Amino acid sequence: MIEYLGFNSINKLKTILRKNTFKNIFLITGKDSFEKTIIKEKLLKILKNYDYIQFNDFSPNPKLNDIKKGLDLFKSQDFDVIIAVGGGSVLDMGKSISILSTNDNSPIDLIVKKKEIKKKGIPLIRIPTTAGSGSEATHFAVVYIDKDKYSLAEPEYLQPEYVIVDPQFTYSLSKKNTAVSGLDALTQAIESFWNINSTDESKNYAKKAIELILNNLIKAVNTPDKKSRYNMVIAANYAGKAINITKTTACHAISYPITSYFNIPHGHAVALTLPSMIVFNSDVSEDDIIDSRGVEYVKKVMKELISIIGASDFIEAREIIRNLIINIGLEIKLENLHIKTQEDIELIIKNGFNPERVKNNPRLLTETKLRKILNDIR
Repeated sequence: MIEYLGFNSINKLKTILRKNTFKNIFLITGKDSFEKTIIKEKLLKILKNYDYIQFNDFSPNPKLNDIKKGLDLFKSQDFDVIIAVGGGSVLDMGKSISILSTNDNSPIDLIVKKKEIKKKGIPLIRIPTTAGSGSEATHFAVVYIDKDKYSLAEPEYLQPEYVIVDPQFTYSLSKKNTAVSGLDALTQAIESFWNINSTDESKNYAKKAIELILNNLIKAVNTPDKKSRYNMVIAANYAGKAINITKTTACHAISYPITSYFNIPHGHAVALTLPSMIVFNSDVSEDDIIDSRGVEYVKKVMKELISIIGASDFIEAREIIRNLIINIGLEIKLENLHIKTQEDIELIIKNGFNPERVKNNPRLLTETKLRKILNDIR
C-alpha cells in the first residue's frame, strides 16, 4: 500500500497518476459532499489534463442496482484507474466496481459468494472525505440487496493500493456527519480490541484510535479546529486498519437492520448498543466464552479496554460512552429514534444476527440476551 496522510496530501495524486501513466479516469464521488465543497475545486484542478468521467448516481448505502449502474458506465469506455473520493459508501462503490469489473460472473453471484472472485480489480485510488469508516484501509465493501447487507471481503484482491488521507477534506462535514462518522470509527476500534481475531498489531491500532477519538471527537463536532480534524482522520485510519485484521463484531451485526428499516445512519446505529456491549462482554464466563484464548484472557482485555476509555470499571466505561454520544448531539434511546414497539425490537433481532460478525464477539450473544439489551435501551 502507498499511503499519504496529512494536510495537502491530495497533491500526491499527481505523483500517483504520473508514475503509473494513468490517463483515463473513472471518478466516483458523492453528490453534495463533492459538489458544494473545496474537494471539487482541488481535485478537478489536478485532473484538468486528464480524461475522466464522473459517477455519483447512487444511494448512501450502495445497493446492487447502484453497482450495476456504475459497472455499465465503467464498461462503456476503457478506464485504467478508478478514483473514489468520499465517505464510506463512495469508497465501497469504488472497491465494488474495481473488483467486479475484472471478474466474469454476474455481480450478484460474486457478492453472495455463489461464484469465486479470481482476479484483482482495476487500480483504485481511495480518498476519504469523512473521519469514520476507515474504508480506505480495508478489504471489505458493503453492498445492500433489498434490505439485506452483504460484504465483498477479499483479503487477496481488495487490499488498499493507493490511499490519500487529507484532513482538509473533512472541514465541510456538518456537526451531525462528524458525530456519526466519529462514532463509526470508535465502535470499529472497540469491537476490534475485544474481537476473537485480535492480534497485538490490531490492538495497537485500536488503542491509538480509541484514545484519539475520545480526546478529539467532542471538539471536532462542537468547535472543530485543525488539530481535532487531523486527529480524527488519523483515528479513523487506525480503526480501519484494526478491523482490516479482525473484522467487526456484534454491534455492527445489530446495526444493519437499524439502518435498513429505521433509516438511522450507520455510525449512529453501530454505537447504540456499544455502551451495553461493554458491560455484556465484561461479564463473560466459562458458560458463554467464544474466544479460544479463554475467560481470563478476555477479562484481561476488557480491563485494558476500560482503562483506555478512562474508567475504573465497566459501568463507568458504559457511562463515558453514553455521555460522549449525548455530548455530540445524538440520541441514545431507541424510542427517540422511532423504534418503539416490541415488534420493532423483534425485527432488529430477526435481521441482526449476521453469523460471521456475532461469532467474532468474545462472549456468546443469544437472541434472548440481545432482546434484553435492546429493551434496556428502548
